[in-house]
Amino acid sequence: MRILGINISNDKQLEISLSALFGIGRPRALKILEKVHIDPRTTAGELTTDQEAQIKKEIESYTIEGNLNREISSNIKRLKDINSYRGSRHMKNLPTRGQRTKVNSRTVRGNVRKTMGSGRRKVEKT
Repeated sequence: MRILGINISNDKQLEISLSALFGIGRPRALKILEKVHIDPRTTAGELTTDQEAQIKKEIESYTIEGNLNREISSNIKRLKDINSYRGSRHMKNLPTRGQRTKVNSRTVRGNVRKTMGSGRRKVEKT
């Protein structure tokens, strides 16, 4: 089954295979399947064409995939344009929700420390 150009796995349960779409997690997948009266444990291969159409129609009522990505990026751009604190954190590629940065978030800041061994050089055998 294909929804918005994304392949939905035929051998996984619908609850999990619908979460392959960006913007649909397991809770939303359960809510969609509950609305169209389909058991979440069925697989996509077991669905009839009518059931597939119902699921597609229900999913299209949500903002997902490309539209959701565009909306998120426009929200971040707006924060940057109005020079808010969160926008400045986005510009600097730092955590935006109050996490500490002195000891954590080293990879985001670019301060990756490689771990060393014992410090002794290995002697080559001749």
